[in-house]
Amino acid sequence: MELTADMMWVLGFLALTIYLFVSEVVRVDVAAILVMVLLGLTTVVPFVPPLVDTAHLFDGFASNAVISIIAVMIIGAGLDKTGLMGAVANYILRIGGTTEKRIIPLISGTVGIISSFMQNVGAAALFLPVVSRISARTGLPLSRMLMPMGFSAILGGTVTMIGSSPLILLNDLIKTSNHALGKKGLEEMETFSLFAVTPIGLALLITGIVYFVFAGRKVLPKSSGAMEMMSTKSTIDYIKRVYGLDYALYEVHVPAESDVIGKRVEDIEREFYIRIIAMKADDKLRLAPGGLTRDVEIAAGQVLGVLASQYAVERFGETVQAQIRPDIEVLASALMPTKAGIAEIVIPPSSSLVGKTSREVWLRKSYGLTLLAIHRQGKAIREDENAVDLPLQGGDTLICHVAWNQLARLEKDPDFVVVTTEYPHEELRPHKVPCALSFFLLALGMILFTDVRLSVALLTGAMGMVITNVISIDEAYRAVSWKTVFLLASLIPLGAAVEHSGTAQWIAVHTLDLFGNDVSPFVLQAVIAVLATFFTLVMSNVGATVLLVPLAVNIAVQATAAGVEGVNPAVFALTVALATSNSFLIPTHQVNALIMGPAGYKVKDFLRAGGIMTVLFLVVMLGMLQVMF
Repeated sequence: MELTADMMWVLGFLALTIYLFVSEVVRVDVAAILVMVLLGLTTVVPFVPPLVDTAHLFDGFASNAVISIIAVMIIGAGLDKTGLMGAVANYILRIGGTTEKRIIPLISGTVGIISSFMQNVGAAALFLPVVSRISARTGLPLSRMLMPMGFSAILGGTVTMIGSSPLILLNDLIKTSNHALGKKGLEEMETFSLFAVTPIGLALLITGIVYFVFAGRKVLPKSSGAMEMMSTKSTIDYIKRVYGLDYALYEVHVPAESDVIGKRVEDIEREFYIRIIAMKADDKLRLAPGGLTRDVEIAAGQVLGVLASQYAVERFGETVQAQIRPDIEVLASALMPTKAGIAEIVIPPSSSLVGKTSREVWLRKSYGLTLLAIHRQGKAIREDENAVDLPLQGGDTLICHVAWNQLARLEKDPDFVVVTTEYPHEELRPHKVPCALSFFLLALGMILFTDVRLSVALLTGAMGMVITNVISIDEAYRAVSWKTVFLLASLIPLGAAVEHSGTAQWIAVHTLDLFGNDVSPFVLQAVIAVLATFFTLVMSNVGATVLLVPLAVNIAVQATAAGVEGVNPAVFALTVALATSNSFLIPTHQVNALIMGPAGYKVKDFLRAGGIMTVLFLVVMLGMLQVMF
């Protein structure tokens, strides 16, 4: 097979794309758009052969994959708006605590199993808000959790024959090849059942999880990423720096024999100079306003959320025989940074609160504000200086702990001027859970049990959530990562050029010619796996599967004719369909593109972590194929 001018230009575009991705001279989405535009210009440049029909240059934006990604992002945001994703995050936190070695297996294992029954990008998109919430509550950077989650979603697609597009296509491709084999009088291949690949897929998934548990600290970046919410630690650091308040957040467990039982919140705060911002016992949670007031009494077995200096909280713990914990676990959901934090609020001269003390107006009960200090004339007046008994003046800045939804209400109150504006304006709609679940299950059912295209099924669920006001259309637009959309849509013309120009076939044929026909079946199988891995990095996994499955079958047939024993064409075809999921080296896979922006990953992060994963995938896959077949 001769190398044509078209192939040479396509190889040049491939080299340019890889260079732009690896060097990061420009952002990866900009690089992808640039390559798409250059491909389009080949139709008007005299000395360059037209590589892509400009009438189809932008077909990627209407492709099944891109529309599916947009839809699953909207569905994920809708489920998150109902609080369901928060509930899943709570469950994972209860089991896994706050350590990477426990949380990563739980997240990765759950996503992997879900991904085995739905498109892996859909599973990853659904869990993106879950991981974001866990990151906000534990302080673990998104970059330490999203890559294990994303890789596990890809690996989970190999657990069943409906887990990934290549495996879904495989049986149809085998049937097509059987027609050609039948005409030659050769034995036809059998198709694969739903769980035929399950042992292989589970071995790959477990390998990925174990890899990140033991090597994650070395291969994962420590950057926080673009989606990381403001943390409790960062706001406490801020009040330390600006107001000199040496406070920290603690969880205090009150035993049955403690001397503090029966005392009021107000008495404890005055005696020990601490501020109680949450209480929980027997799954009953008390928060300001209403649930937590100064006259509430402490009961045995309660867990208190306390803001105080280290000295004050240690003195409190020793005096009342309470256990102090700097890690927030029981109250993690209530005190997570997406729900509450420290805010600055100014009392305007026209406020009706001027001249009154915070005790007189029941600041915590009436407004949900737990006062930490009053900043007046360049000085911070704290609890140990009786700030609660100080008459308020116009211009006073109140440093308070407050729930964000309560702070949003205070922005409309003329008695306050809210200075803190950069906080999560989260509006949950738990009453929309039935609608959200119904449309999510409808979309999932259409994917599993009908022949409706994936994009149509997912858009049905997404639009159902919009119509029933689970999520507004503006919120739906904001939920879409347009960087991801443009990255994938712009790469699709390049994949088409690689396939239609014959470049892919040229690479495959000449690579296999190096080994000849007298090579062992295992080596041939390994070569096919490496080829499929390479192709899926530079074009769609579906395109790579369609191209390489017939080639793999023909190689098996020719090897058998040459006298090589133990060659199974169906297993060679399966090798291609599995290896096209080996997409960890660069962020060209839909899942990798999805997580790249939120976690702040760079291409070098994928090269470092994905390079090892790529080798492990090939070793485990080939080993399991030998065992199974």
